[in-house]
Amino acid sequence: MSGDELAMIAGMSAVTFGIRYLLFAVADRLQLAPWLLGSLKFIPPAVLTAITVPAVVLPNGEWDFSPANPYLIAALVSLAAGVASRNLLVTITVGLLAFFTHRLLW
Repeated sequence: MSGDELAMIAGMSAVTFGIRYLLFAVADRLQLAPWLLGSLKFIPPAVLTAITVPAVVLPNGEWDFSPANPYLIAALVSLAAGVASRNLLVTITVGLLAFFTHRLLW
């Protein structure tokens, strides 16, 4: 590894650490507006959706809403299982079973 690469890694590390440390250092002194605090609860579902939807509907880099898409079928079955059971372990198990069953039989 060259000196330039090490300097770049060190710089990126310093910036990343600095940003995160600054937020943690002032977190107890920072008062957020109630509307902002209320909207923070939507961040985890939004991030999860942004990660999973492209993986489900773009499995090969192209839109695939067909019944031949095992990711889409497993996601829909998992959604139904999650809504019905409200149990994360059941949701994951049913989704994996749906995915592998679809791949085996299709």
